[in-house]
Amino acid sequence: MQTPEQDIEAVLKESGPDYEGFQFETPGGGHQSDVYMVTLRHNDEEYEVVVKFKPQGDVPFAVEPCLHDFVAGRTDVPVPRILVYEDDPDADVPPYFVTERIHGENLAEEFAGLSTEDRRRVLAQSGRILGDMHSEIGFEAFGRLTLHDDRIIVSDWMGNWREYFESLTRSHLSHLDGTPFEDMTDRARDCIEPALEMVPEDGVPRLVHDDFRPANLMFEQTADAPITAVLDWQDVLAALPEYNLAQTEFLFIDSSFQDPELRDSLRTVFREGYQEMRPMEFDEGYEQRRPLYQLSTLLWRMAGFEAAFADESGLAAARAEAQYRQQFERLVEEIQSD
Repeated sequence: MQTPEQDIEAVLKESGPDYEGFQFETPGGGHQSDVYMVTLRHNDEEYEVVVKFKPQGDVPFAVEPCLHDFVAGRTDVPVPRILVYEDDPDADVPPYFVTERIHGENLAEEFAGLSTEDRRRVLAQSGRILGDMHSEIGFEAFGRLTLHDDRIIVSDWMGNWREYFESLTRSHLSHLDGTPFEDMTDRARDCIEPALEMVPEDGVPRLVHDDFRPANLMFEQTADAPITAVLDWQDVLAALPEYNLAQTEFLFIDSSFQDPELRDSLRTVFREGYQEMRPMEFDEGYEQRRPLYQLSTLLWRMAGFEAAFADESGLAAARAEAQYRQQFERLVEEIQSD
């Protein structure tokens, strides 16, 4: 097995420009893929790129660089430009692609310390980004996006949104076995099953970044539009927009802040930003379904808990587990009260 430095050197030799030396670092924010930020030196100048290798296991990879171009050509969503993609490298390295380096910090590392005004700017722009995606890109069925003959297609497609959401959520539940949360599986199932009747069956499937969270956004505080890039396009769905909206409200607002007034303020600017790009009624039906969509998102986070906190201290993991359990209880109570 080669070291990351050897893998990066092989990529640069195969696909990179002339250089006199390089250094690299891994991004923060909980990235689990083999991603490296590389700085090249040539003629006393420095050039920055990002190299991403295919992770081990049966995970989608080829669709991600294709989606970068697909989204950039149809929306104003900030995505890094693909410089090189090698599905079958000559070098002894996994498949990889190289993108331009977008300046900024990982939002997950900055979000907690931002001023209220900067948080509002982030939430307003997040709403506009999702509104842009949902208004411009649609599909014929619900399901996960993949690549076939260099075309983006819906792989596990279904014509019924309720059925697809149920299958997605059941998959999250099945992955709780062996995690610290496996004792909550039955309660979650008993809460979710009767609530599924609230979920609509029909609607136009839209492009949904199923991992749209602060860890996958680059942030530059002084920029007029502080989100400078949306990263990690490997988990992408054709889904109802309301699912993506509820998910984002959970990951950016409801799981991050306790103050009800602050939550309401951030939720308002997020929704207004979305409505600038796409009409949307945040009506009673959406409010009833929101905790159900959010519970599904929380189950997904629970299923990936051990991988996400593998490098954290025992105290940090224990705190996170307690927070997840508190969020679970709140969402179950909200769902059962509707």
